[in-house]
Amino acid sequence: MMCPEGSLTHTHVSTMDRECVSLLPRVCEVLADSGRSLPDDTSLEKLLDWFTGLNAAGRSLLEACPCLLEFISTVVSDTASDPGVLAFTLKLTGLMAATEDGFRTLQERSVLDLVFSLQRWQEAGLWEDPSLRIGWIQGLKNLLQHPEALSFFVQSDFVEPLLKLQTDTSLFVASAANQLLAHTLLFFQPVSSAGCNGVDKKDEDKRTQTSNADLGHPVFTMDTITGYTAVIREVSEYLKESLDPKENTRLHQRMQILKLLALLLAKAGPPLRDRLLQTVGDSLDSLVTAGCSQLTLPLMDVILAAYSSGTDEHSPDRRVTCLLSSMLTTIKPSELIHAAAAFLRGGRHETVHTARAVRALLLPLDIITGQTLLGTNATADKRRGAMVEQLKSKTSCIAMICVCLTNTPQIALMPPDVLPCPPHLIVTAVLSLLRICSGVSSSAGCREACRNIISSGKVQKCALEALMALSCSSGAKEKIADVFAVLIQYLDNPDSDPTVLHKSYQALVEWTSVCTDLSFITDQLRQDLVDVVKKRVCDMRWEVRDSTVEFLGHLADVPVFPKSAAEVCDASEASLGSCCTTPLLKEALRDSESYVRASAISALARTLAGSWQQGAALSQDEAEIVSRLLEILSQDTEGFPRRAVVRYFIAWFSLRSSRSPPSSSTSLLMQCVRTVLSQGSADLDWEVKVHTLELAELLLDEAFSGQRGYRKGSDTHQAPSHPYGVVSDQVHTLHTHTGRHTEGVESDLAGTLNELVEQGVISALLCGLVDCDRPVGLKACRLLVSLRETVCPLLLRAQDAAVAPAARVTCELPGWGWGLEIRKILGMKKSDGAGDAEDHGVPKEAGNGVTVGVCEVLTSLGLDERLDVLTQSSDHVHNSPLSLLQDILTASAAHTRPDTQPGQEVIVDCY
Repeated sequence: MMCPEGSLTHTHVSTMDRECVSLLPRVCEVLADSGRSLPDDTSLEKLLDWFTGLNAAGRSLLEACPCLLEFISTVVSDTASDPGVLAFTLKLTGLMAATEDGFRTLQERSVLDLVFSLQRWQEAGLWEDPSLRIGWIQGLKNLLQHPEALSFFVQSDFVEPLLKLQTDTSLFVASAANQLLAHTLLFFQPVSSAGCNGVDKKDEDKRTQTSNADLGHPVFTMDTITGYTAVIREVSEYLKESLDPKENTRLHQRMQILKLLALLLAKAGPPLRDRLLQTVGDSLDSLVTAGCSQLTLPLMDVILAAYSSGTDEHSPDRRVTCLLSSMLTTIKPSELIHAAAAFLRGGRHETVHTARAVRALLLPLDIITGQTLLGTNATADKRRGAMVEQLKSKTSCIAMICVCLTNTPQIALMPPDVLPCPPHLIVTAVLSLLRICSGVSSSAGCREACRNIISSGKVQKCALEALMALSCSSGAKEKIADVFAVLIQYLDNPDSDPTVLHKSYQALVEWTSVCTDLSFITDQLRQDLVDVVKKRVCDMRWEVRDSTVEFLGHLADVPVFPKSAAEVCDASEASLGSCCTTPLLKEALRDSESYVRASAISALARTLAGSWQQGAALSQDEAEIVSRLLEILSQDTEGFPRRAVVRYFIAWFSLRSSRSPPSSSTSLLMQCVRTVLSQGSADLDWEVKVHTLELAELLLDEAFSGQRGYRKGSDTHQAPSHPYGVVSDQVHTLHTHTGRHTEGVESDLAGTLNELVEQGVISALLCGLVDCDRPVGLKACRLLVSLRETVCPLLLRAQDAAVAPAARVTCELPGWGWGLEIRKILGMKKSDGAGDAEDHGVPKEAGNGVTVGVCEVLTSLGLDERLDVLTQSSDHVHNSPLSLLQDILTASAAHTRPDTQPGQEVIVDCY
């Protein structure tokens, strides 16, 4: 109820429940006292969250917290109460009345009439406070969960004031009122119409009640049906009048009404949807004809909501279809573009309207670039003149062309019957636009519009994003040489800003990945690319250097086949040559900016991945890179490069070829692994330590890969077993009927454990276990549990576990830092009288450090209990309702103490 699932036992929850209930009367007294301030502004919302959770769990608030009834009566009777507390009380009252039993109890005591009396709050002068209005609205929304509540809502005439609140000066109040009206109409709508399709009336009523209950809808009586019908009638008439352009309705009000209508139409069943459309249809027609550009998008939301929610997918309402056609044939360019884009976003496509939307969105591209994307017809010509005039305005031009570019990738993937041109012409148009933006190409299109987009970074970025997405369109490969030429030109342009350069690099990688070979790259293109990369990797702006280094890494991820499948290499080598990439990245390791150093390390890992997989011999460059990386790990003052170093070695270890014979590369790697584990586990950055434990996990996985029953550390939290539990023969590979085989397994296990100790895996895990950062401790604990569950069952099956080879494997704990922490834990076990010290891993002194048995330590650290604690977040203590209640009382006491200085801040632990 109050803690993460499974974080506390049932007994603990019950205990906390009782403590909360015992504190609640005192908290209510504090809240009811208008002169006593609260610890923070969100404490009331947090308290309401707790009550909401109790309600959702099926608990009766009146039964669990009987003091709340007196609290509500006290607060609402005192009009001098704090508005925030009053708003909280209104919401709480609605929550308590959400069940029929709670509603009746509050109704019998006349609480509901008092709490939700609009006239009372207005006369007291409190209605002007937005927080009270929101409290009133949300209280009613909490309450409206059953038919009796709807009857109360209707009889109290709350619909009219709620409609007025749609245009409240506070957007929060207006939005809340909007949501409440939608909730009322949608939640209480009947699931189906009675007596239709020739079904007997009694059977139909029974079926309706059953389906209502299944869907969580209330079962209606005739009284509630009458009340619901009255609500629909009143709301529908209000919508009709408010949307009529002839009425003196403010723009803001119309926008709110359209939002409400879109919400209703998207979720309404056929009877309600048809009723709404029938009532507001004429008003919507008039709004479309009036052509108010500020209402274009809200209008399209309404039309698309109605269009997409039709009962027959292929035959939407005729009136809605006409409205949509009107929106897509308007000659006002800005409206047309936004309406067309909204239609495509709606996702419901059919040939006629989709073709209109596509032509509308391609028209600005056609006009500016001079590409023939649309052909010619009377409608296009009629719209073209108006569009040209709109594009002559710089602001409108940039806004419209960006909308068009955003939609071009989706357009290029559409079927031929809605496309007015082949997809490759769209790619050509985007390339032309990019050339115009950079100022290096004139256009056969509208010159005034072209001038508006020259050097526009916004248009350039939109065009580059569109170009990236267009790489998967049909016919794209035909344009790849042109694409490369334009992108290299952008990379070489001194006026390109860092974001444009970054997107140019991304587009290069994306287009490179669509080709199986790079035969289209001429010697000139290759040389141009090499020159521009060398230039940008030395750019004064670190963002540009970072993007360049990232590009080299991403390019290395793209496989290409220059001549045959047997000669596969990466795109970086094919387009730049290995003699270019590695030296540039190696130099970037000494960049003054930490982000660049980190990106260079990551790019090197990608670049060298192929040689690792093939088991290639270690080159001089690689040896120097490794030396520099270890230097970064031990000396770099920034965390990003150090994290990247550990990930580099993780990648190397993961990708190295297991089929190749031992080599200098393998030998160097394993030496580095020891160093990385040692330095990484002692790092100050918690992410470096977590990555170090990931490397340790890879070593564990490799060591026990043939051992059945071994589970990765990340899986141990799912079903941890007891270390001393009975182990099934089906889980582990050890078979006790052959003593010699058992001895062999024990010997292998001892060798494996010894190797893990020498590699520094055990030390890294123990160090991580006591780390102050929870993610580190949790990762280490899971890995140690996994190791214990693999090793200990084998020891238990050994004929003499105490003298088994694996039982004699030891590791050393240092006499400082984490070693002392581990020794304290083991010492605590001893002080608890858990038996013989040596049996529980208590260390024997050995010089400055201590030597301990690995297996004994694994069973003596209390890993299961520690894992339980680490798996829980700190929220299970600090974010509990008990903590919240205590904080409110503590803050109240501090505020009322005479020795508290004016303005002195009271620090509390409110979650």
